[in-house]
Amino acid sequence: QVQLVESGGGLVQAGGSLRLSCAASGSFFSIIGMGWYRQAPGKERELVAGAEYGDSVKGRFTMSRDNAKNTVYLQMNSLKPEDTAVYYCAAEALLDGDGSPVDYWGQGTQVTVSS
Repeated sequence: QVQLVESGGGLVQAGGSLRLSCAASGSFFSIIGMGWYRQAPGKERELVAGAEYGDSVKGRFTMSRDNAKNTVYLQMNSLKPEDTAVYYCAAEALLDGDGSPVDYWGQGTQVTVSS
């Protein structure tokens, strides 16, 4: 199993920055990929960063990964009120060397951008 723990959310004014972190722990063979999604009230969950960036965050958000720590970061700059959402970390992991990949989600961290 994989546990994902996010941190770094909070309240920031428009134009400000935040950095989210997500650390993976538990018993697994390897982490294939990690990424970030978000869900605003009344909206569907959408991709923020992974194999690609969501259109609305391109040029403002940057994802990085520390493979040694199984940790992924999301640097969010030039934040806008429409970036307000719960941000979720996601990971695709192999629990053993022969199995199929399994998807895991973090509990989410709230990001609120005030105008």
